[in-house]
Amino acid sequence: MTDIYTTTTFDELFLKLPKKIRIKADDKTKLFRENPFNPVLRTEKLHPKGHDVWSFRVDVHYRIAFKFTGKDLVEFRFIGHHNQIYDYNIF
Repeated sequence: MTDIYTTTTFDELFLKLPKKIRIKADDKTKLFRENPFNPVLRTEKLHPKGHDVWSFRVDVHYRIAFKFTGKDLVEFRFIGHHNQIYDYNIF
């Protein structure tokens, strides 16, 4: 099982999301804890690839960006619309 901690930025963005998206994010996070590469999540490495930052889908528009920081330990850095993912300092 994967342990997750969040950045202040992630927490602030999460609280601003519509309730429907927060519920979806919670559901997808449960899947992520069991297997970060569950095909349903469509986990992918973000560019530039040298920074080892990844994302997975909450739904067709929303993503969670994260970084593996240890064995079975992940830091969630961003949640929001996929068009905004590079607007934040996630690297």
